[in-house]
Amino acid sequence: CDSSINLTFHKSKIAVDDLFTSLWDIAGARNLMKQFKSASYKPLLKQVVEEIFNPERPDPVDIEHMSSGLTDLLKTGFSMFMKVSRPHPSDHPLLILFVVGGITVSEAKMIKDLVLSLKPGTQVIILSTRLLKPLHIPELLFATDRLHPDLGF
Repeated sequence: CDSSINLTFHKSKIAVDDLFTSLWDIAGARNLMKQFKSASYKPLLKQVVEEIFNPERPDPVDIEHMSSGLTDLLKTGFSMFMKVSRPHPSDHPLLILFVVGGITVSEAKMIKDLVLSLKPGTQVIILSTRLLKPLHIPELLFATDRLHPDLGF
């Protein structure tokens, strides 16, 4: 709607319905995860970082370690035949997180502080598709269908 003069009940109802459809789609996307299904008060990024550095969980369910060296490749290969522990994401002194869709400055600080408290000495590199500001939230919810982009196939 271009101005409040042209805003009608019907147009506002359509906008609110679209908003709730987007929110239900976001909740549905989390249902595909095994461990991080619930949208609790704890941010998803905090749950992921805590899972990476949790010493009681040897095998994170929703997080995969990408093998980089010969030792890691051998561990991964031999794990099919023998009882060999797979490499764990927290085994390395460098953690690279890539957040698709965007990250806020406060989320980046939360990750930095959390990693510092859970495993000091670990270097964290946070990459994202976008640095989000509070004003971006309505745009992301209303402007386009971010969960089902048109890929042109």
